[in-house]
Amino acid sequence: MTESRLTRVYLDNCCFNRPFDNQTSFVIRQDTDAKLYVQELIDEEKLELVWSFILDYENAENPYEEVRSQIAEWKNLAITDIGFSNEIAATAAELMTLGLRQKDAAHVACAIHADAVYFLTTDKIILNKTIAKIVTISPVNFVRRYLNAE
Repeated sequence: MTESRLTRVYLDNCCFNRPFDNQTSFVIRQDTDAKLYVQELIDEEKLELVWSFILDYENAENPYEEVRSQIAEWKNLAITDIGFSNEIAATAAELMTLGLRQKDAAHVACAIHADAVYFLTTDKIILNKTIAKIVTISPVNFVRRYLNAE
């Protein structure tokens, strides 16, 4: 993607966990491959990663220490780490009126406040919402868009 600055992306918790899901489903394998490609782009500094307090919170709830540890390492590559604020809470409350669950709304609010262009998720409820301030997109569709823009 050719922009004046690198494209900023936010991956929610379900996106970070996708490679650790049961890979027998074709759709899950596609999501996993696309998510891993996005991670490569972040590693290669072709995309900017946004991190947040809600990612820390949800990741800390993961019962698998190895998975928690691997996901937490991505925080070190983030260009910014969005903390809780009244402004984030107000945006999340506004997003909940669209039908987003509380944690999902917090993720999206953090992404918006970090000026992320894309919110990557595998959550169908989020993907089926139209959110004016950010593009919600699956990892597979993001990769398609990214490769077509090169």
